[in-house]
Amino acid sequence: MTRVGCHAARLLIAGALALALASPLAALTLPWDTAKAPAPQAPPRPVVTEIVTDMAAQVRSIPGIIVARSQVDMAFRTLGRIVERDVDIGDRVRRGALLARLDGETLDGNVRAAEAAVSAAEVNLSTARSTAERTRALAERNVASRAQLEQAEQGLAAAEAAMAEARSQLVRASDAQGFAEMRAPIDGVVSEVFASKGAVIAAGEPVLTLSGEDGLEARIDVSEAQRAMGVRIGTAFLVSRAAADAAPVRAVVHRVEPVADAQTRTRRVHLTLADARGFRLGTLIRAVRADGNAEVLTVPAAAIVGGDAPAVWVVARTDAGRVVTRRAIATGEGWADRVVVTAGLAAGDEVVIRGVNSLAEGQAVGRRVDP
Repeated sequence: MTRVGCHAARLLIAGALALALASPLAALTLPWDTAKAPAPQAPPRPVVTEIVTDMAAQVRSIPGIIVARSQVDMAFRTLGRIVERDVDIGDRVRRGALLARLDGETLDGNVRAAEAAVSAAEVNLSTARSTAERTRALAERNVASRAQLEQAEQGLAAAEAAMAEARSQLVRASDAQGFAEMRAPIDGVVSEVFASKGAVIAAGEPVLTLSGEDGLEARIDVSEAQRAMGVRIGTAFLVSRAAADAAPVRAVVHRVEPVADAQTRTRRVHLTLADARGFRLGTLIRAVRADGNAEVLTVPAAAIVGGDAPAVWVVARTDAGRVVTRRAIATGEGWADRVVVTAGLAAGDEVVIRGVNSLAEGQAVGRRVDP
């Protein structure tokens, strides 16, 4: 390189250094500088939340039905084929009225057979008595042996036993003949029918249900969680028709069935109505606890964290934006997939209901997302 070329190269290097010194230090990047620039901060994540509101009484109510206080499942006491059933659902009957009747031809034949058996047993008994009397007379004159006398006495005893059995069979057949007619034991209304004319039924198989007119009651089915919250004898409810706006009627629990239904896992509860004049048999009703008209707040069960110390994440608004804060709550009974909150929340609070296990105290969150 010539002297002129070296001089030009020095001038270029000096100009580059001058420009670098004139720019901010942050803009100078040296090849040996390995420090990384800070990553940009991620925006606050959106959260799925719910605004806490009062659960309406209609949602808290329990469906039920108006039934008779006394019900009788009517059945025949003998096997047979139904040839008559003149009553149907909704018919009112008086005590002693004919409800249904079985085919009596078979039953009449059984009576005739039993009567013939009695006649045959009477003949056998008469013959055995005559034989025993002759054998006794011969034995007294030492003509008949002792073995012959014992055999005659045994024949007489067997004939007497056969006679007693034949008479008992006749009594049973006569009773069964009387069982062919089903009559109402009480005044009432036919509320259910299980068998129609022409059906062959076994002894004890229900044919219809007769509901007495001595009074009406409300019947509801409660879950074990609801029962654990105080549904017991004496608990007061307000009962109203499901499809009407009439004023509710006060009712009191008078019986809780001891065994729960294996399929629905509910316990049947019977309520005594203070005034049943506005209801009819079979009316659909809704019952709500008489002490349950106050505000009831609920949250989804999935929103609760903490186990033994239940809490929820509540969204708070600050000058810096929206942040979550952990708030302890007191819980009550469960209702479907929700839990009643008795303390710690107020109507209008915004509660996070998803992703609750990945939040931290004071964490900034973004916009609200509907579930």
